[in-house]
Amino acid sequence: MATKFYEELSNNYLELLNDGVEFNVAINIGELLNDGEEFNVAINIGEFPNTKTFRAHSLILKHRSLYFRNKLENTVKDENNIKTINLNHISIQQFENIIKYIYGGVILLEKLDASLIFELMLIAHELLFEELTKYLESYLIETKASWLRLYFIRIYEKSFQNHKLLELQNWCNNNAAKYPLKVFDSENFTSLQENALVSLIKRDDLQMEEVKIWNYVIKWGIAQNPSLPSKTSNWSQENNLTIKTTLKNCLPYIRYFQMSDSEIVKYIQPYKEILEKNLWEDILNRLNNPNQIISSTIFPPRAILKQNLSPSAFSTVINEEHAAEIASWVDKKANIYSVRNNPYEFKLLIRGSIDGFTSKTFWKLCDEQTNVVVVMKVKGTNEILGGYNPVGWTKATRKRYHLICDDSFIFSLKNGNKKRSIISRVTDREKNRSIYCALDSGPCFRGGLFMRGSFDKNQCYCLYNSKNPFYERIRDTSLYTVDPDLNHRYISKFSVKEYEVFQIFKKNL
Repeated sequence: MATKFYEELSNNYLELLNDGVEFNVAINIGELLNDGEEFNVAINIGEFPNTKTFRAHSLILKHRSLYFRNKLENTVKDENNIKTINLNHISIQQFENIIKYIYGGVILLEKLDASLIFELMLIAHELLFEELTKYLESYLIETKASWLRLYFIRIYEKSFQNHKLLELQNWCNNNAAKYPLKVFDSENFTSLQENALVSLIKRDDLQMEEVKIWNYVIKWGIAQNPSLPSKTSNWSQENNLTIKTTLKNCLPYIRYFQMSDSEIVKYIQPYKEILEKNLWEDILNRLNNPNQIISSTIFPPRAILKQNLSPSAFSTVINEEHAAEIASWVDKKANIYSVRNNPYEFKLLIRGSIDGFTSKTFWKLCDEQTNVVVVMKVKGTNEILGGYNPVGWTKATRKRYHLICDDSFIFSLKNGNKKRSIISRVTDREKNRSIYCALDSGPCFRGGLFMRGSFDKNQCYCLYNSKNPFYERIRDTSLYTVDPDLNHRYISKFSVKEYEVFQIFKKNL
């Protein structure tokens, strides 16, 4: 068995890179354009900001990458026998990592942020470094999952633009199947790649009602053809053929026979012309006689998780009774709403275990969202604390500042051994500064409840001011200690096991 001394070999090749001895290739990195012209002469590149010329050796480049082999074969030498390659779209920092991999087979990721690693993966694929591409793909999934979730739509789009990133595509689809609104309700939904949409709607475990899947597919198809008349009743035969062609790879995965009769009439019938004739006839036959034998394939219902169909499954922190109680406080009702009579929908904006427990994540997903409810489960006690902020949080134009809010409140919910819930509304004298905004913090209710830094690492706390309270205590008195800065202020620190932020809005009754 041969003994392999890779480390010394790697070091030697890196020394060759640094020395630039007998180089015959100049790789220009960065923006090379000036007044619309490209500067192909290597000596000029360093004169421009954000540009750099890397000296390399054709033998190494050709044998390490088919991309560079093809490039070099189609590049003419200059008078100094140098071949110049321009990679305008790659940054200096990105290529410094790539060239070290080319020569030394090393990649140092510990000090790189996730966005740079993601871009390196895309560049590695473009330059046909399959081994590096797969390694970076796995590394992101295994160690940077919270970042992938934070920028989910961007990751989703990029991964499906690249037919080789199968592992990342699978990771995205697994997440999208569980939380489909991340995709379907995103601003960029209609610009989604067709293969991404198809791969999602064909899944048996897509957690969405079939009629909603149909409506989103139609929305996507229409968006690809902006010249279509706004009303389907005005569509010509040619218009129907256009949308049918656009959706030809999507329509076979809609489970028409799992929709109710009323859904078929209301949502499918207006688009019957884009369906195959025999399929529409079979749908009508089943409407008239559910036992009718038909020729069309009947797909089984999607494997909707039971908990996702439960009214309480909107949250992993609170249940439907908690939601009804919070809704009662929002409307200042003396009596608590029943679960059935709760007039509010709770739309999830952020969940710590999925999106991360940092202020950066909070501002990314919750900036300027109004009518917001925050709930959190405290580590070690399973207390449920939270607050309601109708005006929302807005990114600070300065380091930190306060917002006026009359109707904010904080609370502690009945849970486990806790027999009753506590609500604490902002005091009249503090309404002018009841909401606290700072980029190093998450949701904060001034003088009452703060989420700072990393919320899962003992950087959250409740405050109580005995002289001029902003809010009353919402935790047990024994959990507060005197704040060393002010002897009339009491503080109670904790970490969160999970937290969620919801936007609430009136149901369409």
